[in-house]
Amino acid sequence: MSLIDLTLGETIAIVVINNPPVNALSTAVMQELDGAIGQIHQSPKIKAAILTGHGMVFIAGANIKEIAQLQSAQQGNEAALKGQAVIAKIAKAPIPWIAAINGPCLGGGNELAIACHFRIAGDRAVFGQPEINLGLIPGFGGTQRLPRLIGTSQALMMLLTGDNVTAQEALALGLVNKVVPQGEILKHARDLAMRIASRGKVAIQKIMKAIQEGETLTLDQALVLEAKLFGEICQTADMREGVTAFIEKRQPQFKDA
Repeated sequence: MSLIDLTLGETIAIVVINNPPVNALSTAVMQELDGAIGQIHQSPKIKAAILTGHGMVFIAGANIKEIAQLQSAQQGNEAALKGQAVIAKIAKAPIPWIAAINGPCLGGGNELAIACHFRIAGDRAVFGQPEINLGLIPGFGGTQRLPRLIGTSQALMMLLTGDNVTAQEALALGLVNKVVPQGEILKHARDLAMRIASRGKVAIQKIMKAIQEGETLTLDQALVLEAKLFGEICQTADMREGVTAFIEKRQPQFKDA
């Protein structure tokens, strides 16, 4: 891979978008990202993934020159659907993804960040959906995920003005989970990933499944799903180890089974 740096550790993966100068989400970047996502999700030991950008930029949008070449509704629709399909693999992942936002997070970059399950931002990061300034609308999920994350009115403020928000404003909006000093972003992301990775993978996956599928159901239906998943995990070795370790007042040694 030339545009994506992928590190597969023992339990966590780190993906770095490396497309200077602004890490734009070109077609080639999206193709390589798709491949990296597949490798991560196929790895039996990986329990959490971190996504960040190379240098002082997270992702400052899509490749505008490529967008300029879209001349028909069909071409635009196909381009949006392809991008959405890649990003959905993160949103619907069996493990949590953490966006470590080290700089400008704009347009498609913000759409990718809000598809992640956690967002840790540096105190100098900025966020925005500036597509309207180009006569465009977001095409990678921004009009749908952003309102669900921060509310319709606040999302419309960002989408219809194209204005950026600071890291501190993003925290107040609920757009990010935490704001940390600029030099500590990856450390905090790794710490969170390792905390999650210290748990059993079976429980991690069941929780992800319960949340993701439950969001599309009524509360009563979602509670039935939760009970089903709870029943499934009650027959696992990790459940028995976790409960036994609690009773014996020791740290559990999960085997992810």
